[in-house]
Amino acid sequence: MELPKFVLGDNTDFPDDIFIIHLDYPRFIINLKDDEVEIMEEPEDLDEAELNAEMESLIEQANAFYDREMERYEQD
Repeated sequence: MELPKFVLGDNTDFPDDIFIIHLDYPRFIINLKDDEVEIMEEPEDLDEAELNAEMESLIEQANAFYDREMERYEQD
């Protein structure tokens, strides 16, 4: 099975929260309610500066994913 790079998620225990889950390496979750990022597996092959740059890029991609999904939702 081929998985998408990002998915949207919610949880009944957190009714006001929307999550973006990054399924590629490094796996992380963004809570859009407060923009908190939880890294599930930190890359061991990157130093701190590289990790920060990589995460910044991935978070920008996650935001673009969310914007596209919301546009598609509003069209339907």
